[in-house]
Amino acid sequence: MIRLIQIAAFALLIAACAQVSVPMVPVPMTMQTFVVLLAGAWLGPVWGAAAVLVYLAAGALGLPVFSDGGRGVQALWGPTAGYLISFPIAAALAGWAGRKGWLTRPWLRGVGVFSLLHLLILALGAAWLARFTGIEAAVRDGAAPFLIGAVVKSALVVGVLAARDRFRRV
Repeated sequence: MIRLIQIAAFALLIAACAQVSVPMVPVPMTMQTFVVLLAGAWLGPVWGAAAVLVYLAAGALGLPVFSDGGRGVQALWGPTAGYLISFPIAAALAGWAGRKGWLTRPWLRGVGVFSLLHLLILALGAAWLARFTGIEAAVRDGAAPFLIGAVVKSALVVGVLAARDRFRRV
């Protein structure tokens, strides 16, 4: 029962962070990836990916959970679908990395792992986006502007996990 509550809580948190958005074309900058990776690291590979899949299912079923209140199956086929589809993969890999002990100690390694996972999301997202815009525009508009934010969000995930671990030791 606790696990189901955690999955639902992370799905809701992803939805909330999708609304924290800087409008950009064709891909808005959001805080989703921060929570996607946190879910995987916090819940483990299976349950973290499950939380992301619940989020995606809620959006596909018509709840306004995607960025800027987006909803519906069309979001899973449109220009930003590659990013959305990469989320459960990245969450599962974050959970796997957590099981290997790669995420919080040393701190810089954790930031590196999460940055690589962000790069995976950006690469898969831009690859899909290229179907709509061409590869040059997809990289220019759908990946490059997000690199600094990816590192910052990666550091935030490590910080949250480190705080959680300190709290657990108390």
